[in-house]
Amino acid sequence: MRRNIITEITIDATPEEVWRVLTDLPRYCVWNPFIRQAGGELAPGERLRLTMYAESGKPTAFRPTVVVCVPATELRWTGHFLVRGLFDGEHFFRISEGPGRTTRLEHGERFRGLLVPFLGKLLEGTARNFTAMNEALRTRVEATRAAS
Repeated sequence: MRRNIITEITIDATPEEVWRVLTDLPRYCVWNPFIRQAGGELAPGERLRLTMYAESGKPTAFRPTVVVCVPATELRWTGHFLVRGLFDGEHFFRISEGPGRTTRLEHGERFRGLLVPFLGKLLEGTARNFTAMNEALRTRVEATRAAS
């Protein structure tokens, strides 16, 4: 079974400015309400150290593998729960130029595996968490831009 979550937001900044904040993993703790701790090298094949805080407020640590990292364009990682095929996710951020000097961010995840049909409420909460992260990213990027 497969399920996709896709969220979008427009940010009043260039793709490079959005990328700078999005890829500054040590500073996630300052602005990100969903992934509050992040570390590792953003390069294909590297494993990240991420801690998510879902709506329940309970932390979940995971170590996804970066599969795509193209500056100011796309960041993608994959992760698995326990074993492949049970509950797998491919998380992505796609950045593109919008009208004027804005940036369009597409943020989502493709889920697949045996447990996906049973995790409807969890996935609905995940979509809300992505939206909250997008809003916080926009606030951070635009505030950083205004301070420059």
